[in-house]
Amino acid sequence: MALWRIRATVDDRPGYLSVLTASLALRGVNILTVQVHTTEVGAVDDFLVDAPEQVTEAELRAAVERGRGRDCWVARSEARGLADEPTRLLGLAGRLVRDPEGAGATLRALLGADAVTWRPTSTAAPGGVGGTTMLLADPAGGAYELRRREPSFTPAEYARAQALVELAATLDRRDTHRVTLVLPDGGEVSVRPATADDVPAVRELHAGCSARSRQRRYLSGAADPSPARLRRLLEPARGVSLLATAGAGGAAAPVVAMANLLGEGDEAEAALLVQDDWQRRGLGSALLRRLLGHAGRAGCAAVLLHVQAENTPMLRTLRRLDRPVALERDGGVLTATVPLAPAPASPAGRVAGPVPPAQAACGTGTALPARAGHGLPSQRSGPI
Repeated sequence: MALWRIRATVDDRPGYLSVLTASLALRGVNILTVQVHTTEVGAVDDFLVDAPEQVTEAELRAAVERGRGRDCWVARSEARGLADEPTRLLGLAGRLVRDPEGAGATLRALLGADAVTWRPTSTAAPGGVGGTTMLLADPAGGAYELRRREPSFTPAEYARAQALVELAATLDRRDTHRVTLVLPDGGEVSVRPATADDVPAVRELHAGCSARSRQRRYLSGAADPSPARLRRLLEPARGVSLLATAGAGGAAAPVVAMANLLGEGDEAEAALLVQDDWQRRGLGSALLRRLLGHAGRAGCAAVLLHVQAENTPMLRTLRRLDRPVALERDGGVLTATVPLAPAPASPAGRVAGPVPPAQAACGTGTALPARAGHGLPSQRSGPI
């Protein structure tokens, strides 16, 4: 017996699939697994079959066509094709957890693609399937282009591939920003990207801060954002939010500081909230530098911070940046503009290579509602 993979489109009508399977059975073909991909032109059935050694590819194709199948594709398979599809997908996801930069190789293994290319920009709107070409939007910026000679890609395959790309981008983003900081006084904190699951811990951070610290952070009476607003702040569509946790940063470690960067056009707005007993220890300065680094890699032209004129610790931190900082005063509030050097140009393309640095904070596109009155907690900088 020999293993074959057969893919064919069958009209999504009662009894049509049974006609096809009966036609295969007449040739002594045993169907081991079947996946159904729903498309606009009918159901694409993907079979793994066990056929007698003497049955040829042409005979299998003829059997499918006699069974009312069309657009038939037939190819020899291996024993690994017997793996349960959900189990195989979980295995590929596990591979990404171990190596987030292996997205290209993982996509090739998932779809049997002949070529996987990452491009910084796409000639078409990212996202979609066109025959033997698939375009996947990379949340970190750019797009993956996949090609294979046959069979044609299906919407179900696109959905699986896009889910893996988004997982890789999330893992890469977290690994890029996960670090242990040693403060000048010898204290240690763990810094990592925030997620929506951190809302309870961040609410505890707010509760542990003085009213003055919260007011300096938000420059308004909205010093205790609702869980819904915090969730949007912790997972911005364009930007990054970092959390600092005391000590080794285990699951039970308290959050002692939050740093937010929200992109708007070619600029980004930064803000900090540091628990009172962690202020003036260099933590805010370290977090601000990491935000500026992220904004620079994302191609931002400048980072803005809104600071109360009496917030001397924050102004001192800005002076320590060793960067030119422009200040504009509006009543009791100063707007500090920190210009950034332009990011280096991306390569024209790459094949199955590492995912590029996150590029979601700035650049062209829909602006985030980062300023007060636009639905998110106002980006206002608090004390260090």
